[in-house]
Amino acid sequence: MLLIVGRIGRPHGVRGEVTVEVRTDDPEARFAAGTVLRTDPAASPGTGAAVPPPVTGAGELFRVPEQLTVEAARWHQNRLLLAFDGIYDRDVAEALRGTLLWVDSAEVPPPDDPDEFNDHQLVGLAVVTPTGESLGEVARIDHAPASDLLVLRRPDGRTGLIPFVKAIVPEVDLAAGRVVVDAPPGLLDL
Repeated sequence: MLLIVGRIGRPHGVRGEVTVEVRTDDPEARFAAGTVLRTDPAASPGTGAAVPPPVTGAGELFRVPEQLTVEAARWHQNRLLLAFDGIYDRDVAEALRGTLLWVDSAEVPPPDDPDEFNDHQLVGLAVVTPTGESLGEVARIDHAPASDLLVLRRPDGRTGLIPFVKAIVPEVDLAAGRVVVDAPPGLLDL
């Protein structure tokens, strides 16, 4: 499964650096020098833009590559700036604007804390009551200010929101593929 870790923003300076909208909780690991990131040029408005690359001959078109290798990363005024191998020109960096950056979930190590989970580990798990009654499955995770929310896809097609807190979600069993939810009365009736 591919996970979005960032989205390329506007160029910074004239040497090909770009700003990045960070979508990971571990940017130092995801954007370390030497890291290879997959791209989603289809999501990029800059895909296929006719921009001459700085090193190749005139008349060639720049296309967003399938992957980019981080050459350098640094923070500037609370924004992550990245330099990629082979991108040394502002115009070429502009062609990358809007490109989504991905990593394979298999490359993301599980959290050290046994009560912490990556979103992709939870999506698709069966949701059951403490007595084993099926409530549906986890469709996605919404990250709200107060707490994360499990978005539950109910068997009848409705959705439900379950605060992902220990008092309501006492057990997550990845090996068994299930999440136990002890919902207070009325929570799933909303």
